[in-house]
Amino acid sequence: MSKDLEKLEKVVSLCKRRGFIFPGSEIYGGLANSWDYAPLGHLLKQNIKKAWWKFFVQERNDMVPMDTAIIMNPKVWEASGHLQNFSDQLVECKKCHHRFRPDHLLEAVSMRPEYDKAKVQSISELKCPDCDGALTEPKSFNLMFKTFLGTNEDSATTAYLRPETAGGMFVNFKNIQTVTRRRLPFGIAQIGKCFRNEITPGNFIFRTREFEIGEFEYFINPKDWESVFEMWLGEIKRWWSEVMQINMDNLVWHEIEDGERAHYSKRTVDIEYKYPFGVKELHGIAYRTDFDLSRHEKVSGQDLHYTDPETNEKFLPHVIEPTFGIDRMLLVSLLEAYTEEQAPTSEAGETEARVVMKFPRKLAPIQVAVLPLSKKEELSSVAKDVANDLRKNFSVDYDETQSIGKRYRRQDEIGTPYCVTFDFESLEDKKVTVRDRDTMAQERIAIAELKNYLQSKFE
Repeated sequence: MSKDLEKLEKVVSLCKRRGFIFPGSEIYGGLANSWDYAPLGHLLKQNIKKAWWKFFVQERNDMVPMDTAIIMNPKVWEASGHLQNFSDQLVECKKCHHRFRPDHLLEAVSMRPEYDKAKVQSISELKCPDCDGALTEPKSFNLMFKTFLGTNEDSATTAYLRPETAGGMFVNFKNIQTVTRRRLPFGIAQIGKCFRNEITPGNFIFRTREFEIGEFEYFINPKDWESVFEMWLGEIKRWWSEVMQINMDNLVWHEIEDGERAHYSKRTVDIEYKYPFGVKELHGIAYRTDFDLSRHEKVSGQDLHYTDPETNEKFLPHVIEPTFGIDRMLLVSLLEAYTEEQAPTSEAGETEARVVMKFPRKLAPIQVAVLPLSKKEELSSVAKDVANDLRKNFSVDYDETQSIGKRYRRQDEIGTPYCVTFDFESLEDKKVTVRDRDTMAQERIAIAELKNYLQSKFE
């Protein structure tokens, strides 16, 4: 096994052991590629979503929020083309009957990164990776999750779980523009659950059938599309470098060529990441022209045109759409944070191995841990008061079990930036020791100044 895949296994193990991500329905044997976000994973995910929202929506004056329904009128998906075209190629093993996407079978031949975009020339060249059996010819498999509304299960009550959040924003464009009185350009943003009946999910939370995305539709005058596209590319780069603070060398900016893009796209850039299992898509940005509004206008019979208040020009707005997979951003956050290093011990000159999750401070699920040196009531009662006061401003963990060294290591493994140790001397000098996760440097801080000291670290 490669070192990269070993790292992924270690991250998956840490996620279960420390309470980031659990296998779904585990006590019943699980459900293929179903995952539950445990306490720390939930907090990390919430922090990523809050940071994304703040960066792309809250801090801008050209974005408005929305939260649309998961189940919509099926005509929405008819107009968008999902019922007709939202498909993957599927092959089945004639021997073991396992099913695969043909492009994913290439990974069984080689882990070279470029295979994520490669095309299968002839299925006869490939064998089943599970039993070496022959494969059927590819056929289309629609990814929409079907359900029924009401008590009857027939074509008249058929509905679908949304495969994306975009549809709800497109059909509400006119309503949003009217009530907010926004002029172009402006965007509609939301974060929400989506569902796709993937043929071959896998690689931990990279590809799942139930997932969460953050995306926005940015409506523009078509004459401005090139400059706006470049503006959003720049903002996306700033997001990854300044907020997520990842190693930018791990990103691949893949310009999708003519003939390879979706039929509605005039320009698409896939932002890919160098995962342990190969270079694959992290998220993307597409210039969708006026495809969506024109389709919904045609199928619904409603006028979705926009009139420029200064020129009186009437036109269908065009759209630039950046889409971010929340779960994939979380996976990247875990991979980037995971660090193994040698740390000094209490013995001079000696070190020991430690695992530390070096999350950006604002994304860390637990920001501050309060650790009394002893369980004795005289310490723990006051330390609990300190923890409760800090909870008004920070995500706080209180831990008084095992040695202080083991508690430090535990907090390192979950990525807590600061540990506050309350010792017997604290009862006299009204100070605590604050330990930095990354440097392990310790500083004595007055309890009265503790909140301001910590707040300065998270600015």
